Amino acid sequence: MSLNCGIVGLPNVGKSTIFSALTAAKAEAANYPFCTIDPNVGIVAVPDARLDKLTAMFNPKKRVPAVVEFVDIAGLVKGASKGEGLGNQFLSHIREVGMIAHVVRCFEDPDIIHVANRVNPADDIEVIHTELALADLESLDKRVEKLQKQLKVQDPAIKKETERELSALAKIRPALQEGRPARSVALDDEEALAVKKSFLITMKKEIYVCNADESGVKSGNAHIEAVRKIAAAEGAEAVVICGKFEAELGDLGSEDEKREFLAELGLEESGLSALIHAAYRLLGLRTFFTAGEDECRAWTIRAGAKAPEAAGTIHTDFEKGFIKAEVYHYDDLMALGSEKAVREAGKLRQEGRDYVVADGDVVFFKFNV
Repeated sequence: MSLNCGIVGLPNVGKSTIFSALTAAKAEAANYPFCTIDPNVGIVAVPDARLDKLTAMFNPKKRVPAVVEFVDIAGLVKGASKGEGLGNQFLSHIREVGMIAHVVRCFEDPDIIHVANRVNPADDIEVIHTELALADLESLDKRVEKLQKQLKVQDPAIKKETERELSALAKIRPALQEGRPARSVALDDEEALAVKKSFLITMKKEIYVCNADESGVKSGNAHIEAVRKIAAAEGAEAVVICGKFEAELGDLGSEDEKREFLAELGLEESGLSALIHAAYRLLGLRTFFTAGEDECRAWTIRAGAKAPEAAGTIHTDFEKGFIKAEVYHYDDLMALGSEKAVREAGKLRQEGRDYVVADGDVVFFKFNV
């Protein structure tokens, strides 16, 4: 699996500029609304120093990082749920992504137009949330109408499943009417599973991206603090990115140059790294590795995935014919210095179908098909 992330926000908040910097793709960027109509898509390698060290140790023919797909979706405006600013086209793109990166303008610049003629992150966030909630409300009502017809089905199992989904949607509807996201509603596990069939936008996890200028990245500002406060109240995260810094960083050739550049700015990691790592935390994703002479590769799995499921991310045949997994941890490899030393120290384990793969595991799967 890979992380799929839709970049949303008001027009002129810097979505396309950030997308271009993060992905090194030439997204169209201009100082007017609705510049981006069709979504730009960029594939980005997940920064992971562990994969770098595994590659240095095994010297493989190939190094394959995990990836994130970023989708730059055009700016939403007030009334987008009713079709304002070609909003319906944009909303359909959002439904297809796994999570939302909500870009919020956190800088002042009289030369860059703001659709409301003033920079106010709280108001901007409210506009986006309201439009997404209203779009979901329309979808929810259509889904309820369909489910009510389905209640006439005689199969008791189908009827019970339908009733469960209707119950969950009934809990969600008042929140959407108030402009709040569906994910803010407390649902039990069965209800949460049932409501997935409705494909509600506001059930997706959301991370805030504060688009700041150079001074904002270095020392913060009131706009950034306002976004962080909102994120904290929602149990979400907020990261700070300066498109200019990211573009300059992307132009540097070596990793040493990039580290020096970040050190001069007083930053520990790039905005891209901060965004991806925050997204992994928010979605509960983990990374395991396969390593050898042919290839060192990072794989993305959900937290709690057992060995057969992890094997299935490599190939479905691995999951179907799973026999066992040979596992050791990256930390043990680094501490002991070689795979041979890991084996001699008894740190390499044979694990079965119930083993929960941990972040940082190095795994070799054995299977039979």
